[in-house]
Amino acid sequence: MHMPGDVVFGGLFEMNFFSIQPELSFTSEPQQPTCHGFDVLGFKQAQTMAFAIDEINRNPNLLPNVTLGYSVYDNCNKLGIGFRAALSLTSGQEDQVIIHEACEGSPPVLGIVGDDSSTRSIAISTVLGLYRVPTVSYFSTCSCLSDRQKFPSFFRTIPSDTFQVRAMIQILKHFGWTWAGLLISDNDYGLHAARSFQSDLSPADGGCLAYLEVLPQGDDPAELRRIVDVMRKSTARVVIVFAHEGHIINLMEEVVRQNVTGLQWMASEAWSSSATLQAPHLMPYLAGTLGIAIRRGEIPGLRDFMLRIHANLDQNNSYRINMVNQFWEHTFKCRFAPPPSGWVEAGGAICTGQEDLETVQTEFLDILNLRPEYNVYKAVYALAYALHELLQCEPGRGPFSGNSCGDLQRLEPWQLLHYLQKVNFTTSFGDEVSFDENGDVLPIYDIMNWQWLPDGGIKVQNVGEVKKSALKGEELTLHEDKIYWNFKSKKPPHSVCSESCPPGTRRARKKGEPECCFDCILCSEGKISNKNDSTECISCPEDFWSSLQRDLCVPKKTEFLSYHEPLGICLTATSLLGTFICAVVLCIFICHRQTPIVRANNSELSFQLLVSLKLCFLCSLLFIGHPRLWTCQLRHAAFGISFVLCVACILVKTMVVLAVFKASKPGGGASLKWFGAVQQRGTVLVLTSVQAAICTAWLVSASPVPHKNTQYHNDKIVYECVVGSTIGFAVLLGYIGLLALLSFLLAFLARNLPDNFNEAKLITFSMLIFCAVWVAFVPAYVSSPGKYADAVEVFAILASSFGLLLALFGPKCYIILLRPERNTKKAIMGRATTKS
Repeated sequence: MHMPGDVVFGGLFEMNFFSIQPELSFTSEPQQPTCHGFDVLGFKQAQTMAFAIDEINRNPNLLPNVTLGYSVYDNCNKLGIGFRAALSLTSGQEDQVIIHEACEGSPPVLGIVGDDSSTRSIAISTVLGLYRVPTVSYFSTCSCLSDRQKFPSFFRTIPSDTFQVRAMIQILKHFGWTWAGLLISDNDYGLHAARSFQSDLSPADGGCLAYLEVLPQGDDPAELRRIVDVMRKSTARVVIVFAHEGHIINLMEEVVRQNVTGLQWMASEAWSSSATLQAPHLMPYLAGTLGIAIRRGEIPGLRDFMLRIHANLDQNNSYRINMVNQFWEHTFKCRFAPPPSGWVEAGGAICTGQEDLETVQTEFLDILNLRPEYNVYKAVYALAYALHELLQCEPGRGPFSGNSCGDLQRLEPWQLLHYLQKVNFTTSFGDEVSFDENGDVLPIYDIMNWQWLPDGGIKVQNVGEVKKSALKGEELTLHEDKIYWNFKSKKPPHSVCSESCPPGTRRARKKGEPECCFDCILCSEGKISNKNDSTECISCPEDFWSSLQRDLCVPKKTEFLSYHEPLGICLTATSLLGTFICAVVLCIFICHRQTPIVRANNSELSFQLLVSLKLCFLCSLLFIGHPRLWTCQLRHAAFGISFVLCVACILVKTMVVLAVFKASKPGGGASLKWFGAVQQRGTVLVLTSVQAAICTAWLVSASPVPHKNTQYHNDKIVYECVVGSTIGFAVLLGYIGLLALLSFLLAFLARNLPDNFNEAKLITFSMLIFCAVWVAFVPAYVSSPGKYADAVEVFAILASSFGLLLALFGPKCYIILLRPERNTKKAIMGRATTKS
């Protein structure tokens, strides 16, 4: 179809399904192939281009004083024919080329609208791109065409399959379908879509492919049976089909034969609006299909333009009239007599040319569902707006060499290409049209749903859209209340390989299976996952531990020897009891300080010993409660000094006993001068000062500090005091042990001294208890963890303190309170007098 103009745009459309190729011969003239099988939609798209150019020519604001023309070719759905048509558009059809002295004038066409097939567009754009002839496709979706290195002059008004794949992935993600099958056609359209799915689809973005099958080109029953069998056995309930309707018809017949129901179909734009597949016997299987469809648009005035088409009975007509006549025969089921030569007709009534298009129901006049036609409309306007900007160029400010502009009389395709890349306009329907750096238009798709009505009718309902904008990125809008689900539950199906892992677990991929097939493993102790389908568990912070469900980090339990637990209460009560007993004994001794038994046992040292024992009982309280810096520093210092004071008093008492006994012998009186009251107090003070110096050095050099120990229990924090310097702690204990051992040895030597009340025996027994307790303490302390180490030390303090208290003061209190008759000087000295 041709119409002359100042500038001519080319068009490639599929107006016939099939072609008969002539036999090739080197001896005869080449013959044109014969096309047949009229395609109403292809003819409708060609007429849309004619309408757009007519509308632009009538628009005074767009390309004023310029008349556009068109030259449209039928590609007959064949690569070879479409390729030859493209070359004819750009090179002309002259049988003989005359070389002028100067090559001037515009090429036959400045730009091409088409082709509708990705395969044909790849072949055409590969060649035309060398000459920078702009081609704007309205239906080629292959993502490979976005490669600017290979196709520098290719544009399209339909989104790339890359976006279509991402749109489908968004739908999968929206409904939680992580397990789907993919069927593709064995051509560029299907194979590139499969690559996009494999690269873009991941468990994080939408799921995994349960299977990927390539549909056979022709009728291959065995292969179709195998594919349908794979679909039937798979646990995937969602099937995505990237193919044209011709590939799907045979597949669906096999689906019906095997009665494979319960599947949710997802259709690519190639068949989402196919009337052929919306057959009643297929609806039990295909009802509820969700499909990606080309954006529907509205083109005011298109219907009236189409109604002006009329057949022509002139046999010497042009091909355009022949195409109209062929459309007429197809629409009214008639034929012209004689029929135009060049294609096969099925016969029928004679066409008069006066038939009325409004009396028949035909897709040609359906303007409510303009999808590819709307893309054709936008493609023509894109070329027109680019040409308009080219002609608006001001001389001297142009983008070309030497700031030059294009000239209407000598336009070049590459000049139009420059402006086409920058074109930006809005259609009357409100859609913005512009191209990115790859020649792709801002993508937008409608989402369609095949609805099976109660009366048996079929309706393809728009239920949403998916689009990409410069500001908001990709957006999915779905009206779920409008969607028809072909399931008993009337709800979306459940299509997953493995159920979602709840919080507290992590996904562990099953060996040899896709990532979407996994087991749910409970997080190990100390780790959590707080969301569904976590791939790994995260460790809790140092002071936290995992909950029982492993979905929350909770503060670790704290452990220390507390006043509120039974063990702490018992030790505290025992400590206070010992302190009280010491106070009682001290009161008894004060009240009976003039009695012989108190005076005979060095009452001043006894009072000091009782005070030091009271301090020993009280210092055990520093080991109970939450460890703090001051308690950690004070507990061992108080313990060491209190016990040294106690043992020093015992040591001096023992030495006094030996000195007194030695003084009772002839010539031994001089020994008592070294053990007067001042010397006794001085000795105790010096011995205690040594321990105070040790404690001071220890605290200054390596002071004990509170410590949070997490080594004993993973789920507990054990608060304890670390000694800081082990050497300092060992010296402190060693000094106490040295004094205790010395006291024990001296008391043991004095155990058989003649006296009715020989205190050396009591000291020997008390020191024996003391040493036994602290020798047992060391291994028990080392092997006890956490608070039990403090409990062991408190127990050792209390046990040794009670041992000293009872062994040294128990017999004396017994005599004072219960046997006062023995609390006399005569009774105390009686045994010694008898022996002497």
